[in-house]
Amino acid sequence: MNLRYITDTKGHRSAVQLPMKEWEQIQKDLDELERLRNKKIFLTELAEAVEEMKLIKEGKKQVRNAEDFLNEL
Repeated sequence: MNLRYITDTKGHRSAVQLPMKEWEQIQKDLDELERLRNKKIFLTELAEAVEEMKLIKEGKKQVRNAEDFLNEL
């Protein structure tokens, strides 16, 4: 990375500059990371829902009514 540091009169770093192209790549990478994080959360919750349905079908868990389910949200 081609970073340039901005310093105060005592030489302490207070900011950093980088080329716009590198900044845009960082933003793109952060967006992709957020998308993957959301996908992981979705898949985890989906797996939990499938497991809950399995337990309900086996009679090991009580079915919740829609009102109770919505209240959890």
